[in-house]
Amino acid sequence: MNMGATALARPGLEPLVTGISDIVSRRLGPRRTAYTVADLLRDRLPGLDILTPLEREGSPDGYVSRPLHAQEDFSIVSVVWRPGQETVIHDHVAWCTFGIISGIEHETLYRDMGDHLLEIGRADNRPGEVSGFAPPGDIHKVLNTSGEVGVSIHVYGADVSRLGSSVRRVYDLPVR
Repeated sequence: MNMGATALARPGLEPLVTGISDIVSRRLGPRRTAYTVADLLRDRLPGLDILTPLEREGSPDGYVSRPLHAQEDFSIVSVVWRPGQETVIHDHVAWCTFGIISGIEHETLYRDMGDHLLEIGRADNRPGEVSGFAPPGDIHKVLNTSGEVGVSIHVYGADVSRLGSSVRRVYDLPVR
C-alpha cells in the first residue's frame, strides 16, 4: 500500500521520502542502507508538527506506532510514547533507522544465547539523536524514561502497512 499523496502533506515528510527512495534504490545492503538513511534522517529529522496535536498525545493503553508513508521497500513510522511506556523484547523484519524528536528512549540491547538472553548494552536516545541497525543482532527493548510524551520517527526496510508490524520475533527468554 503506497500512502503517497496524503502522507506527503505532513511537514518534513516529503524530503525524507525522496531521500530514502534514492538511498534504497542504490541497493547498498541492509547495514549500509540503515547507516546511510541515518545520515539523511540526522540532516532532515522533522519537528513535532509532523503529527497533529491529537496524534502527539499518544494513548494511555501503550505506545502508538503510526505509518506515515509505506511502499514496497521501506516505511516511515511515527512512534508516540507516554512516560513509562515500553516495548517487549523484540527484533525486526528488516533494517531500521530511528530519530528522536522528543522524550528519551532508553534502549536495552540483548544477545540470544539459545536458552536465555544476555544484556549487552544500554543507551539513552535523546532528542536530535539518530541511530540505525540491521538484523541480525537487533534484539532490544525500548522504554520512554522521560517525564514527557516521546515522539520518534522510525524508518524500516519493509512495507509495515502490509506486514502489520516491524517486529519479526518477540523474545520470552530469561535475561541473565
